[in-house]
Amino acid sequence: MENSSRELMFVLHGLSETRTNKYIYFAFGLVVYIVTLLVNLTLIIAIILDKTLHEPMYLFICNLFVNGICGASAFYPKILADLFSDLHVISYTGCLAQIYIICCYIFCEITCLTVMAYDRYVAICRPLEYYTIMNKQKVMKLLIFMWFFSVLETSVGIVLTARLPLCGNDIDKIYCSNWEVVKLSCTDVTVNNIYGYLTFYHVCQAAFIFVSYIRIIRASLRSKTERVKFMQTCLPHLITLINFTISVLFDVLYARYGRSLGLQALRNILGMEFLVVPPLLNPIIYGLKMTQIRHLKMYNSKQCNKTEIYSRITS
Repeated sequence: MENSSRELMFVLHGLSETRTNKYIYFAFGLVVYIVTLLVNLTLIIAIILDKTLHEPMYLFICNLFVNGICGASAFYPKILADLFSDLHVISYTGCLAQIYIICCYIFCEITCLTVMAYDRYVAICRPLEYYTIMNKQKVMKLLIFMWFFSVLETSVGIVLTARLPLCGNDIDKIYCSNWEVVKLSCTDVTVNNIYGYLTFYHVCQAAFIFVSYIRIIRASLRSKTERVKFMQTCLPHLITLINFTISVLFDVLYARYGRSLGLQALRNILGMEFLVVPPLLNPIIYGLKMTQIRHLKMYNSKQCNKTEIYSRITS
């Protein structure tokens, strides 16, 4: 029997095994969420206020922090509320809204990482042309493209999902997933499957990043200066990319092929890793890098001042 989407309330079964330790999970989740917001907001404000950081690389990093806040905020408030509730439900509209923000976060994250790979490729492989290629106009266009295309791609997926009549309301996860909602449909979902396959063009983005880093590594082997530059600017990006890609891939594969394995706790970890770790890890990694660069600039400034003072005394 078909359920009306307007009256439907989804039941989330992912937290069924956490009732005994829910206060510990709540305290831990709340602390992690607050820390995630604080470190991201702190670095966003630092980049905005420090004019020396108004460079393409830092603007893309700032965009990564903003996107991380969006992804974390789509996940934490709902799960923290569910930990204090015996009935884990979410409305149809709330479920679609959560799917929308999470999908937009995923698409924007991978697109931003692709643009950052291109930026590092130009900086290391074509350094003399860097500020000609990555000028302010191009940076703004790339930032607008990231969000516009991510929002457009997500909107198409949500419209295709919202049109489906549903014959169930059980979601075997701790948050709403587009794949889980589509599986509850009473009608043919071929169009949704085609859309899902089309989104795999993001694999091409991963291939682009891979090729870019092969060239970057080759260029970095030419001199010690280039190797240091690679370690300072590219290694954090690689860590972020590998962590995000593996976590999303595991979640997708488990959602499609791992249901028969059971292990709800494992599925919860795989399903929320890309929503918890990258938003927290990114600002820590890039924050340390920004601190090192700022200290290097301060050291160079002091050395220049000493040289200038010495030249004045000896002249």
